[in-house]
Amino acid sequence: MHDENPRTSVRTRRAGAALLAVGALTLGACGSDSGPIDILGDEGWRGGLADARNSASVVTEGSRSLALDWTRPLGAPTSTRPSIAPNGQITVTMTGDAGCALGSFQGETGRKRFCNSLGPSGVSSTAVADSASNLYAGDDGSMSSINQNGQLRWRTPVYGVPRTPQFLPDGNVLVVTQFGQINVLSNQTGTAVAPVLDLIPNPTPLDAPNTTLRPANDGLMACLGGGPDCAVAAAPAVDLASSTVYLVLWRAGAIAPQLVALSYTGGDSPGLTEAWSSPLLPSAVTSSPVVSPDGGRVYLTDVEGTVRAYSTEDGSEIWSYFVGDRAAGSVSVAADGTIVPAGGAGSHLRAIRDAGDRPEMLWERPDLVTQGSSAQAGGTTGYTVVGDGDGLALVTFDTATGETVDTDPLPGAEGYSPGVVVGSDGEVVVPTALGSLYSFR
Repeated sequence: MHDENPRTSVRTRRAGAALLAVGALTLGACGSDSGPIDILGDEGWRGGLADARNSASVVTEGSRSLALDWTRPLGAPTSTRPSIAPNGQITVTMTGDAGCALGSFQGETGRKRFCNSLGPSGVSSTAVADSASNLYAGDDGSMSSINQNGQLRWRTPVYGVPRTPQFLPDGNVLVVTQFGQINVLSNQTGTAVAPVLDLIPNPTPLDAPNTTLRPANDGLMACLGGGPDCAVAAAPAVDLASSTVYLVLWRAGAIAPQLVALSYTGGDSPGLTEAWSSPLLPSAVTSSPVVSPDGGRVYLTDVEGTVRAYSTEDGSEIWSYFVGDRAAGSVSVAADGTIVPAGGAGSHLRAIRDAGDRPEMLWERPDLVTQGSSAQAGGTTGYTVVGDGDGLALVTFDTATGETVDTDPLPGAEGYSPGVVVGSDGEVVVPTALGSLYSFR
């Protein structure tokens, strides 16, 4: 199923080899005491929301003069953002044909590298890439790692369907399922390196001898609305500096979910323990938590369209800001603290800043109705998808002023986009929910 472009430049081959060498060194150092290791890195969009903090931003200088480089049909719809590995490969999970659910494409040309099968529920999360361009993908009842050529490295059974995975400070893989089960796996072998943590306790055979395991996809549809049948609806966030994991948890029998912080201990005896849980949240949450650049805040967007800031010390709510009906996507937070909320039905592009005890409006653009989640890059540059007549367009904007600096139509695009992503070379990739990819450079 490979159709790799044989004309790949020598420069690209050498760069890829160098990146693989660096990645091997980084992964091999995961057991050292040299400090946090972000094997997602900070130079590209390697996870569902770019990095461990779920910032939906990159430090790469953002281009302000883009042109459409290539476009290609995926052959099936997609509901998640793609990821971009250090070697430039773009990986997308797709619904439809189970024989081609995990597709990986050359960044320079859009040509298919491979297309692997996943279970029907594996398409509900993004496959993330590490610094050696290995992929980590959730599936029905398992977590898998695939190398850049599409070959399986390892597969480990888990209880449920993994939300988009993350990496912990020592490089181990954090796998959280919709049932609230947490596994910590070796990125090299997939073996469990910490005891399994069930945030929703399972009945023991002595207490309930006739209890059977739930099907892997049970309650997954409830994740779309953040309902109580889905204990964890979205990907966790990790603050690598403090070794803290943040997630939204709907406990059994509760009337609302909570924001929960877990402390991770690495070393010879890795493990997770609950540090605190917030009071019950005002509404359901389907977005992932986002950690501020200084680690002092966690931002959530609930299904009513309100962005809320919580203290990372104890989970207390600091402020709230209403965006608009059904603006339930995660915010984008740049390194300078600029927050661009996700749009909802009929909501428009805007930016706010965390002013300590309150949100501060920076600017808003009522004329730009967003049709997907935004991304930010270095140089106060942002990207979003907006309606353009009967179609869609990519708008490049200044995150400091809100000014439009470039507009590029998406030929033939309809509906909406799961969200913009930015690669380590400054390329901007836009998926559409109906199943197309557009790459701008």
